[in-house]
Amino acid sequence: MDETLERPTSFRVVFAGLLRALGRACQDIYGHRLVSLAVFGSVGRDRARPDSDIDVLVVASHLPSGHAARMREFDLVEARLERDLQNAATAGVTTRLSPIIRTPEELRGAGLPFVDMVLEARVLFDRDGFFTRYAEGFRKALEAGGARRVLDTATPHWRLRTAADRERPEGGSRDGRG
Repeated sequence: MDETLERPTSFRVVFAGLLRALGRACQDIYGHRLVSLAVFGSVGRDRARPDSDIDVLVVASHLPSGHAARMREFDLVEARLERDLQNAATAGVTTRLSPIIRTPEELRGAGLPFVDMVLEARVLFDRDGFFTRYAEGFRKALEAGGARRVLDTATPHWRLRTAADRERPEGGSRDGRG
């Protein structure tokens, strides 16, 4: 049988197991403070390669101040996943966790560094639908502002409408020729 057909499925199974373990570990470490947990990037889109990292968004209340203190707390999550990550490596998946850790207030106030993080995230935990509501509001705001996702290029990106774009009729060109 062709190995290329079997490998993606086996990698998906390994990543699915890691995500279940990640969800349990975050719930154990953050407890009632955990508001939302989501993965994004290639793992969130279910397009991971065996060496893809797991981009994870942790939204929790009452986080320590500063990046270093938050990472020390997340180290406890990674310690819980050590055996799972070793087993994944044995199965050919050499991944690592790449967390972004925010409070709900920080998320509401400053947003997220990547638009796709909101729109393509796979939600693993979402107490009271916090992240789901945030993502839906963000998507609606992008649409209201005329943002469009461009997928037909080698590098998918977002096309945001400028003030000049908003003054032109829909479908009109910059040079006025239609």
